[in-house]
Amino acid sequence: MNGALLRSTSFVCGAVGLISLAPGSAFAQDNGAAVDDEAIVVTAQRRAEAQVDVPITITSLSSQALDTANVQQLADIGKVTPALRFDFAGGFFQPTIRGIGTAVATSGGGGNVGIYIDGFYSPNPLAADFDLISVESIQVLKGPQGTLFGRNTTGGAILVQTREPDTVETYVEGRVSYGRYNEMRAESFGNFVVSDYVGISVEGQYRRGDGWQHEAVTGKRLGDYENWSVRLGLKAELSENVDVLLRYKHGDVDDPSPLLVTSYVDDEIGLGAPFGGFAGPYTTKKNEVATGSQPEFFQSNSDVVQLTINADLGFADLTSYSQYRNEKVDSSLELDYSGADIFQLGLPNNNETWSQEFLLTSKPGTPLQWTAGLFYFENTDQYITFIDTDPTRRTRLGGSSTTVRSYAAFIDATYEITPKLFVTGGLRYARDQIDDAYYNTRLLSSDPIVLPDGSTCDATGGTVYIRDCDPEAVDFAKDNRVTPRFVIRYKPDDRASIYASYTKGYKAAIIDVGGSCQNPPYVCTRVKPETIDAFEVGAKYEAYGLSLEGAAFYYDYQDLQVSIYEAGTARIVNAAQSEIYGLEGSLRYRVTPAFQISSGASWVHARYKDFENAPIYARCSELGEEAAAGCAANGVTFLVLGQNLDDVTMQRTPEFTGFIGANYETDLAGGELALSGNLAYSSSFFFGPSGIQFKQGGYETLSLRAQWSAPEDRYYVAVWGDNVTNSRYLTQVQYSNFGIGANWSQPVTYGIEAGFRF
Repeated sequence: MNGALLRSTSFVCGAVGLISLAPGSAFAQDNGAAVDDEAIVVTAQRRAEAQVDVPITITSLSSQALDTANVQQLADIGKVTPALRFDFAGGFFQPTIRGIGTAVATSGGGGNVGIYIDGFYSPNPLAADFDLISVESIQVLKGPQGTLFGRNTTGGAILVQTREPDTVETYVEGRVSYGRYNEMRAESFGNFVVSDYVGISVEGQYRRGDGWQHEAVTGKRLGDYENWSVRLGLKAELSENVDVLLRYKHGDVDDPSPLLVTSYVDDEIGLGAPFGGFAGPYTTKKNEVATGSQPEFFQSNSDVVQLTINADLGFADLTSYSQYRNEKVDSSLELDYSGADIFQLGLPNNNETWSQEFLLTSKPGTPLQWTAGLFYFENTDQYITFIDTDPTRRTRLGGSSTTVRSYAAFIDATYEITPKLFVTGGLRYARDQIDDAYYNTRLLSSDPIVLPDGSTCDATGGTVYIRDCDPEAVDFAKDNRVTPRFVIRYKPDDRASIYASYTKGYKAAIIDVGGSCQNPPYVCTRVKPETIDAFEVGAKYEAYGLSLEGAAFYYDYQDLQVSIYEAGTARIVNAAQSEIYGLEGSLRYRVTPAFQISSGASWVHARYKDFENAPIYARCSELGEEAAAGCAANGVTFLVLGQNLDDVTMQRTPEFTGFIGANYETDLAGGELALSGNLAYSSSFFFGPSGIQFKQGGYETLSLRAQWSAPEDRYYVAVWGDNVTNSRYLTQVQYSNFGIGANWSQPVTYGIEAGFRF
């Protein structure tokens, strides 16, 4: 009741309260200091500023930069962003920046890198990777962003800005492409001027393909996918000082590719074959998958409503962000990695989010510039688990759910001590709470179970659900956090700046609803927040077509939320401490009006300083006859042993990443020909949770594109190629007692594209 009242109040305040504000001054969109027309403009500090003046390491990507590098989905930006990786755990999307990420997938868990679309937080890791349509820019902020963006941004934040409807002109533009494996893409954006004060937009996207893998026995092609989305937008200037933007988006995804896994193999652990050496069929080939009677699938649909209101108050600009998200996912993945019907897991997910933020920013032109805000977030994340081995029916296994609420207030201010010296201080207070967390486990036993209060619950038909027989068997957690930020910046002239900063960030507390809850005494473990203290010094320069950035950083990363194994039981705990330091730099240079180059590189030294009971996977047959017999009785191939580790590489953290890109333009046949290429490289790293197993060696990828555009860009045609080097590298490793599976990168792809605007 209170939650519903708070949500209703937030939306009413956002939609009605701001509209009633009508001071006499004219409306202005500028939320920051005036910037040079040639400068790269970013919103990393929640206001529009020249990138050279922002004391944060930023990779900023324009729509043109995304096109020339063939960036189609959010995960593709890793090839033009140093120190950024995108990995999956099944269907869970898990980005990592400078070694800060997570491999924990649990109800209410979230990630360490915040994803914001048009200013709105997108929390669900099962729906975080998406096709990029109508994108104007992407900014990747490196390092914790706890003051201005809040919870779960210990690694950084990714800001995606898309096109808005306007009242300037009516136009329609679109593009279609066809590529290898029968991939077809189509997208369009239409802007329609209704009046001098109202504009609407209609946009859509469709993508399908046949997939590139084959079933190991039959040779049938696997992995066909079909994704589509539509979005409607309405922008209205209600008065000289108030405008509103209302958007609705619906999206559907049917794409099993993250779940199509082969059997893993390497020299250390051998074959990740299922269930005590079961004879198969299985495969280790990169382009093959051994599937059972029930095919793997991943399907989702989402509905998102967003309302943005801007109001000029005279002394400051006020923005309200109101959001509702409803995302439903159903998936089924095989855990034995063979063609036999042994063990397949179904994992439906329902995720509902309400959020409301008020942001107040000062006017430019005064020595003191500030941003203040209030934030409310509510998310209910529910999973149901099934045994999907029998294709004719699903057998309920259990389920889990959490409701997370977060409240925050923050302020960040920069003072100009002299025209060349600036100091910044920021503070955010946040209160997070988890309510109604439970794991609804299913026990196949005729014996009664003993609940935490000493009472017993009798089985009915050999099945017991903990929460069903004890509705009070739920858990909760609360935590308060203060995240400060301090910066000193020196600006020798308008083209350069030097800075030193300290920031603190945190990843919110979670409840282990998938591990400790399902074992006696059936009490969920409360896992404390992760914390990070980050120090960075950097320098930036931008002039004469040249943009340079360089930074050195040091992180003290505490209380990592990791999955460990104790007495044969998996639990999520605060088990690891780590230390991270490194260097990062980027360059963008327009050599001539027709030729531009860009590059970036990062060196990251990331080590677990202390990791107690780190999970190490060991083959049962190598642990003695007794262990092998026990494994065989339980139908497993691997045991997970806890081992104390220190000074080992952090999971999914290559020491070196970098890219170099080039774009050349020349007149041709009355139009313009643009030739571009992008080469990305990653050194080796480990997928294993302990940082010492499941190694991926270094690899590189090359993207190429040639595009001819007609005069005034009325239409264009292009040819493109992705992963032209045909590098085959692991995109994820799935590990469990039953077996170890591998998901591989797509081979080289190529295609043609055409676009229009009228």
